[in-house]
Amino acid sequence: MDPKLKRAINKIAGKTLRQKVAALIEDPTIKIEGKVYAGMPLEKSPAGLSHHHSYPGGLVEHMISTTNIALALCDTVENVYNETVDRDLVVAGALLHDIFKALTYVERENGTYVTAPLAERLDHLTLGVAELIQRGFPLNLVHIIVAHMGWQHGPMGPRTAEALIVHLADMADSRLNGEVLNAAQYLLRQATGSELNRITAKEAFQIINAKTQKGWEAVPKTLEKLRQRRQKPRKSP
Repeated sequence: MDPKLKRAINKIAGKTLRQKVAALIEDPTIKIEGKVYAGMPLEKSPAGLSHHHSYPGGLVEHMISTTNIALALCDTVENVYNETVDRDLVVAGALLHDIFKALTYVERENGTYVTAPLAERLDHLTLGVAELIQRGFPLNLVHIIVAHMGWQHGPMGPRTAEALIVHLADMADSRLNGEVLNAAQYLLRQATGSELNRITAKEAFQIINAKTQKGWEAVPKTLEKLRQRRQKPRKSP
């Protein structure tokens, strides 16, 4: 398991909930009509097809980043507005809200992603709500999952402070990631006439920072460095 993901899980103080969240993240499968659906490994799954985190490992990045943002919002509620928040529910909801997106995507041989056959019948939100109920998660956590897309895009909006925090954190990280990817690809098109296939947020930030610090001439150089880095063989564990 990704060390950052493990540290995020360990922020859940309650032992029972922490163990249940860890078990689901370690085995994000669902059984329907006797068939077990496993989907893509979390560490390889994107969190979207195009709008945000649309690259290998994007789902885990989104889970971790959403948790960080959600905890910062908890700090605001507690330290500025002097109200209490159930942080265990917030962390669990941030980690699990998109957990079944890994079951909704399939990677083609050319490296692009398409909708999985299961996703032609059920979306990730429905899968998540059904499985959390099946596994006996708390009702207030199930509500966070069902409401995380908000009133405009989901079946219902947040009706608890914890659900609102996770919804806002999810939207903030999705927007941040999507805007960064779009900005980097725009700079690449303007400077080189091309884009970087399946660009990651880390690569996008490098391109944006290179342009900010050194100007347009740094963009092609950064692109070349990134392409060379991708071509280097990975060290075996």
